[in-house]
Formats: sequence, C-alpha cells, structure tokens
Amino acid sequence: MASRGTVKASGNFNASADAEVLYKAMKGLGTDEDAILQLLTARSNAQRQEIQTAYKTLFGKDLIGDLKGELGGKFETLIVALMTPPLTYEVTSLRNAIKGAGTDEKVLVEILASRTAQQVKNIVATYRQEYDDDLEEDISGDTSGHFKRLLVILLQANRQKGIQEGKVDEDAQVLFKAGEQKFGTDEQTFVTILGNRSAEHLRKVFDAYMKLSGYEMEESIKRETSGGLRDLLLAVVKCARSVPAYFAETLYYSMKGLGTDDNTLIRVMVSRSEVDMLDIRTEFRRMFACSLHSMIMGDCGGDYRKALLLLCGGDDA
Repeated sequence: MASRGTVKASGNFNASADAEVLYKAMKGLGTDEDAILQLLTARSNAQRQEIQTAYKTLFGKDLIGDLKGELGGKFETLIVALMTPPLTYEVTSLRNAIKGAGTDEKVLVEILASRTAQQVKNIVATYRQEYDDDLEEDISGDTSGHFKRLLVILLQANRQKGIQEGKVDEDAQVLFKAGEQKFGTDEQTFVTILGNRSAEHLRKVFDAYMKLSGYEMEESIKRETSGGLRDLLLAVVKCARSVPAYFAETLYYSMKGLGTDDNTLIRVMVSRSEVDMLDIRTEFRRMFACSLHSMIMGDCGGDYRKALLLLCGGDDA
C-alpha cells in the first residue's frame, strides 16, 4: 500500500551531514530553530534515527538531550515526538496516560480505537519490553465498567475478518433491542459487537441499523451511553467508517473553541504524518468549512506553527 503520508524519506540522505547541520544549529549562542524544523520534517522517522546515531558518533552527545536543552514549550514537545520511533512514541503516550495523576482516557481511546490489530499487538509487546509490565493489567487497574471491558477487548486485537453476511441484520437488530428499544441500555451488547466485528462488517451493520431504527449508530450511542464508554464506542464506530475522518475530527476539536489541546494536536500530526495525513486533509476539508492548514495557521504561532504546517504539507483551500 502506497503511503498516504505527507512526510517521506529524503532521497539523497546523508545522516552525518544532517547531524552536522543540527550541531551547528545548536552550537554557540542562540539556536537556529528554523534549520532544525526544516531538516527534521523533511526526513522520515527511520532517517531521524540514523541522524541520532550519527550525531552521537560524531560529537559524543545525545541529540534528543541537546534538543531538549535548546528548545522549549510546545515546539520542544513536537520536535522530541518527531525524533521518537513510532512504536516507542505510542507506548510512551499510553504509559503517561495511565501513570499520570488520573487517567487520560482520551489517549487510550484514540490509540486503541484507531490502530490495526497488528499495530495493537506490537504496542502490547513493546510496552512489555520497555516497562516490564502488562499493558492490559495496567489499563484494567486504572479503568472500570464497560469502558474497561471494551478496552480489554480491543487489546486482544482479535477482530473477526471480512463480512459475515448472515449476521449483518441480526447484529443490527440485537443492537436496536439493546438500546433504543429497551428501557435502560444493555451496554455489554454494544461492547461485544462493536469490539469484535470487522470494520467492513460494521459498516454494513450501521446501514442496516439506520434502516431499522431511523438513527445513525452514533446518535444512539450518544443517547444511550455516557462518559468514557460513550467516547470509546463513538471512536470505534467512527474508525470503522473511516480512520482518516476520525482523525480529521479529532484534529478539528483539538483546535476549535478557546484554547488548544496541544497534546492531541501534536500526537495526531506526528503519528499520522507518514501514514495517512493526505487523506486526513481531504476528509478535514470535506467535513469542515476550512482546511487543516488554515486552522493551524489561525490557532498556533511561531516555530511550533511552522513545523506543524510542514507536517500538514500543504493547503486545501
């Protein structure tokens, strides 16, 4: 599958030359932030890892340590995220979400609802490797109820494959009976069906559900559930429909209104820059009255904005 990312590997790549550029940018008084952000956004993550090795080989210093020492604020967070291998980045994000004061449910929801089964398996394995802990145990210890149950199901990374023709209408009816047709809601039914069926099967179920009930699946979930479970079910449904559309919406709401959720903005822009940022931009333009580029322009400033715009990779006015 061709990458739909905006960030591509650089053609005539020389890790040592890049390391030299970064060293010069940080040497002496003042820092050339522009040189740093122009270079790093024009290299793939794999190439950034080679630059890190070359930097230590040439100068006997740690590149990430030096960047942290020279940069600050959101710009620093963004640059360090770009320098981190994708799996390590996801695992660290999850660890911080669980181990911080209170649980950052938003991070658990976003990562576990949107990643492929293989990616989730890799995340679980890397988490064990990095922290010598079991991700499922850590998440279970930090969450509760049906929210916890659905997270555990997603961690199994065991979704069925393909479309089970005979089950589409049955699933739609079971969901209708579990929610709209019932006083109170049978959350377990939603959790089991939405957590276990394939994306293409679920898209057919959503169509059948709409015909049967007159409601979009999302409308029913909003009415029938609340809190973390509601957020997670909605994310699962949206990702079954379209992962790029889910991320377009996530980016939009990270910047809409007062204040910016910079952690979400950075996490999505970095983690999707080599995956599907082009599709996210297309969906963003389709769903909202502006382009992703113009929203970042209006919402962020300085080097932080410059770097985000380079990851965005263009305007869709």
